[in-house]
Amino acid sequence: MKELPRGAVLQRDKTTYAIIPRLKGGLIDVEVLRKIANVAEKYKIPVLKITGAQRIALVGIKAGDVEPIWQELGMEPAPAVGRVVRSVKVCPGTAACKLAQQDALGLGLKLDEKFLGMELPAKFKIGVSGCPNNCAESWIKDFGVFGRNNGYTVVVGGNIGNNPRLAKNLAEGLNEDEVFALAEKIINIYKEKANQKERFGSFIDRVGLEEFKKMVSL
Repeated sequence: MKELPRGAVLQRDKTTYAIIPRLKGGLIDVEVLRKIANVAEKYKIPVLKITGAQRIALVGIKAGDVEPIWQELGMEPAPAVGRVVRSVKVCPGTAACKLAQQDALGLGLKLDEKFLGMELPAKFKIGVSGCPNNCAESWIKDFGVFGRNNGYTVVVGGNIGNNPRLAKNLAEGLNEDEVFALAEKIINIYKEKANQKERFGSFIDRVGLEEFKKMVSL
Protein backbone atom coordinates (compact mmCIF):
# COMPACT_ATOMS: atom_id res chain seq x y z
CA MET A 1 0.00 0.00 0.00
CA LYS A 2 1.37 3.38 -1.01
CA GLU A 3 2.33 5.57 1.93
CA LEU A 4 0.28 8.75 2.24
CA PRO A 5 1.98 12.14 2.29
CA ARG A 6 2.46 13.49 5.83
CA GLY A 7 -0.80 14.49 7.53
CA ALA A 8 -2.81 13.89 4.36
CA VAL A 9 -6.18 12.23 3.78
CA LEU A 10 -6.80 10.67 0.37
CA GLN A 11 -9.89 12.06 -1.32
CA ARG A 12 -12.70 10.39 -3.26
CA ASP A 13 -10.99 10.92 -6.62
CA LYS A 14 -8.02 8.81 -5.37
CA THR A 15 -5.56 11.37 -6.76
CA THR A 16 -5.81 14.40 -4.45
CA TYR A 17 -5.51 14.92 -0.72
CA ALA A 18 -6.86 17.01 2.13
CA ILE A 19 -4.80 18.34 5.01
CA ILE A 20 -6.14 19.67 8.30
CA PRO A 21 -3.83 21.90 10.36
CA ARG A 22 -4.21 21.74 14.12
CA LEU A 23 -6.11 24.67 15.63
CA LYS A 24 -6.27 24.44 19.41
CA GLY A 25 -9.80 25.07 20.64
CA GLY A 26 -10.81 26.39 17.23
CA LEU A 27 -8.77 29.55 17.86
CA ILE A 28 -7.09 31.25 14.92
CA ASP A 29 -5.37 34.59 14.45
CA VAL A 30 -4.88 36.90 11.48
CA GLU A 31 -1.36 35.62 10.75
CA VAL A 32 -2.51 32.00 10.48
CA LEU A 33 -5.51 32.96 8.37
CA ARG A 34 -3.19 34.86 6.05
CA LYS A 35 -0.86 31.86 5.72
CA ILE A 36 -3.76 29.58 4.85
CA ALA A 37 -5.11 32.06 2.30
CA ASN A 38 -1.66 32.48 0.77
CA VAL A 39 -1.02 28.76 0.29
CA ALA A 40 -4.56 28.22 -1.00
CA GLU A 41 -3.97 30.87 -3.62
CA LYS A 42 -0.42 29.77 -4.50
CA TYR A 43 -1.24 26.07 -4.88
CA LYS A 44 -4.72 26.66 -6.32
CA ILE A 45 -6.45 24.66 -3.59
CA PRO A 46 -10.08 24.38 -4.74
CA VAL A 47 -11.85 23.88 -1.38
CA LEU A 48 -11.38 25.33 2.10
CA LYS A 49 -13.86 23.76 4.52
CA ILE A 50 -14.50 24.57 8.18
CA THR A 51 -14.92 21.20 9.89
CA GLY A 52 -17.11 20.06 12.75
CA ALA A 53 -13.95 19.82 14.88
CA GLN A 54 -13.36 23.59 14.59
CA ARG A 55 -10.57 23.35 12.02
CA ILE A 56 -10.00 24.39 8.41
CA ALA A 57 -9.54 21.56 5.91
CA LEU A 58 -7.60 22.32 2.72
CA VAL A 59 -9.04 19.96 0.13
CA GLY A 60 -7.94 18.95 -3.36
CA ILE A 61 -4.16 19.10 -2.97
CA LYS A 62 -1.75 17.34 -5.33
CA ALA A 63 0.50 14.76 -3.66
CA GLY A 64 3.69 16.66 -4.45
CA ASP A 65 2.32 19.85 -2.92
CA VAL A 66 1.44 18.44 0.49
CA GLU A 67 4.85 18.72 2.15
CA PRO A 68 5.70 22.16 0.68
CA ILE A 69 2.35 23.42 1.99
CA TRP A 70 3.09 22.10 5.48
CA GLN A 71 6.47 23.80 5.36
CA GLU A 72 4.95 27.12 4.36
CA LEU A 73 2.18 26.91 6.95
CA GLY A 74 4.58 26.01 9.74
CA MET A 75 1.75 24.12 11.46
CA GLU A 76 1.30 20.55 12.66
CA PRO A 77 -1.37 18.19 11.29
CA ALA A 78 -4.49 17.62 13.36
CA PRO A 79 -5.41 13.98 14.08
CA ALA A 80 -8.38 13.57 11.75
CA VAL A 81 -8.36 9.79 11.27
CA GLY A 82 -7.29 6.70 13.20
CA ARG A 83 -7.84 5.25 16.67
CA VAL A 84 -6.75 8.32 18.62
CA VAL A 85 -8.19 11.27 20.49
CA ARG A 86 -9.25 13.13 17.38
CA SER A 87 -10.70 16.38 18.59
CA VAL A 88 -11.47 18.59 21.56
CA LYS A 89 -14.39 20.80 20.57
CA VAL A 90 -14.73 23.87 22.76
CA CYS A 91 -17.20 26.74 23.10
CA PRO A 92 -15.98 30.27 24.03
CA GLY A 93 -17.10 29.87 27.67
CA THR A 94 -16.67 32.80 30.03
CA ALA A 95 -13.96 34.25 27.76
CA ALA A 96 -16.65 35.61 25.43
CA CYS A 97 -20.17 34.24 25.98
CA LYS A 98 -22.67 35.98 28.28
CA LEU A 99 -24.47 32.67 28.92
CA ALA A 100 -21.38 30.77 30.01
CA GLN A 101 -21.12 29.63 33.61
CA GLN A 102 -17.59 28.13 33.48
CA ASP A 103 -14.30 28.71 31.65
CA ALA A 104 -14.80 26.10 28.93
CA LEU A 105 -12.08 27.55 26.72
CA GLY A 106 -9.42 27.37 29.40
CA LEU A 107 -10.32 23.79 30.34
CA GLY A 108 -10.67 22.72 26.71
CA LEU A 109 -7.22 24.01 25.80
CA LYS A 110 -5.68 22.04 28.68
CA LEU A 111 -7.46 18.85 27.58
CA ASP A 112 -6.38 19.47 23.98
CA GLU A 113 -2.76 19.92 24.98
CA LYS A 114 -2.72 16.77 27.10
CA PHE A 115 -4.77 14.26 25.13
CA LEU A 116 -5.10 15.19 21.46
CA GLY A 117 -3.56 12.48 19.28
CA MET A 118 -3.22 9.93 22.09
CA GLU A 119 -3.57 6.37 20.77
CA LEU A 120 -6.64 4.52 22.08
CA PRO A 121 -8.66 1.39 21.19
CA ALA A 122 -10.96 3.47 18.94
CA LYS A 123 -11.53 7.07 17.93
CA PHE A 124 -12.33 9.33 20.87
CA LYS A 125 -13.82 12.81 20.87
CA ILE A 126 -14.09 15.41 23.61
CA GLY A 127 -16.53 18.31 23.95
CA VAL A 128 -16.30 21.15 26.49
CA SER A 129 -19.19 23.61 26.88
CA GLY A 130 -19.53 26.54 29.24
CA CYS A 131 -23.21 26.03 30.02
CA PRO A 132 -26.03 23.48 29.61
CA ASN A 133 -26.80 24.82 26.10
CA ASN A 134 -23.87 22.61 25.06
CA CYS A 135 -22.68 24.43 21.96
CA ALA A 136 -19.67 22.07 21.89
CA GLU A 137 -22.10 19.11 21.66
CA SER A 138 -20.85 17.53 24.86
CA TRP A 139 -23.75 15.06 25.02
CA ILE A 140 -22.62 13.32 21.82
CA LYS A 141 -18.92 13.07 22.67
CA ASP A 142 -17.04 10.19 24.21
CA PHE A 143 -16.07 12.53 27.04
CA GLY A 144 -18.29 15.56 27.47
CA VAL A 145 -18.14 18.44 29.93
CA PHE A 146 -20.45 21.40 30.46
CA GLY A 147 -20.65 24.16 33.03
CA ARG A 148 -23.28 24.94 35.62
CA ASN A 149 -23.30 27.47 38.45
CA ASN A 150 -21.94 24.87 40.87
CA GLY A 151 -19.15 23.62 38.59
CA TYR A 152 -18.77 21.19 35.71
CA THR A 153 -20.93 18.20 34.82
CA VAL A 154 -19.17 15.26 33.13
CA VAL A 155 -21.00 12.94 30.73
CA VAL A 156 -19.51 9.91 28.98
CA GLY A 157 -20.08 7.51 26.11
CA GLY A 158 -21.90 9.65 23.56
CA ASN A 159 -21.36 9.51 19.81
CA ILE A 160 -22.97 10.14 16.43
CA GLY A 161 -22.84 7.88 13.36
CA ASN A 162 -25.02 4.94 12.30
CA ASN A 163 -26.06 4.31 15.90
CA PRO A 164 -26.16 7.71 17.61
CA ARG A 165 -26.35 7.83 21.38
CA LEU A 166 -26.45 10.41 24.13
CA ALA A 167 -23.78 10.30 26.79
CA LYS A 168 -24.53 9.18 30.34
CA ASN A 169 -24.23 11.45 33.33
CA LEU A 170 -21.15 10.55 35.37
CA ALA A 171 -20.37 13.37 37.82
CA GLU A 172 -21.51 16.88 38.76
CA GLY A 173 -20.20 19.92 40.59
CA LEU A 174 -16.55 19.39 39.67
CA ASN A 175 -13.91 22.10 39.47
CA GLU A 176 -11.43 22.34 36.60
CA ASP A 177 -8.71 20.31 38.30
CA GLU A 178 -11.18 17.56 39.18
CA VAL A 179 -12.43 17.36 35.60
CA PHE A 180 -8.89 17.11 34.27
CA ALA A 181 -7.96 14.38 36.74
CA LEU A 182 -11.15 12.46 35.94
CA ALA A 183 -10.49 12.73 32.20
CA GLU A 184 -6.99 11.36 32.66
CA LYS A 185 -8.25 8.45 34.77
CA ILE A 186 -11.07 7.62 32.35
CA ILE A 187 -8.87 7.70 29.25
CA ASN A 188 -6.23 5.51 30.90
CA ILE A 189 -8.85 2.94 31.97
CA TYR A 190 -10.31 2.90 28.47
CA LYS A 191 -6.85 2.51 26.95
CA GLU A 192 -5.97 -0.41 29.23
CA LYS A 193 -9.25 -2.35 29.40
CA ALA A 194 -11.24 -1.84 26.20
CA ASN A 195 -11.06 -4.18 23.23
CA GLN A 196 -9.46 -2.94 20.02
CA LYS A 197 -11.93 -0.94 17.90
CA GLU A 198 -14.42 -0.87 20.80
CA ARG A 199 -15.92 2.60 21.09
CA PHE A 200 -15.96 4.09 24.56
CA GLY A 201 -19.76 3.97 24.87
CA SER A 202 -19.76 0.28 23.96
CA PHE A 203 -17.05 -0.35 26.54
CA ILE A 204 -19.20 1.31 29.23
CA ASP A 205 -22.19 -0.78 28.16
CA ARG A 206 -20.13 -3.96 28.35
CA VAL A 207 -18.80 -3.35 31.88
CA GLY A 208 -21.93 -1.55 33.10
CA LEU A 209 -22.21 2.09 34.18
CA GLU A 210 -22.14 1.34 37.91
CA GLU A 211 -19.07 -0.85 37.58
CA PHE A 212 -17.43 1.83 35.44
CA LYS A 213 -18.10 4.38 38.18
CA LYS A 214 -16.30 2.07 40.62
CA MET A 215 -13.36 1.88 38.22
CA VAL A 216 -13.01 5.67 38.33
CA SER A 217 -13.75 5.78 42.07
CA LEU A 218 -17.10 7.56 41.87
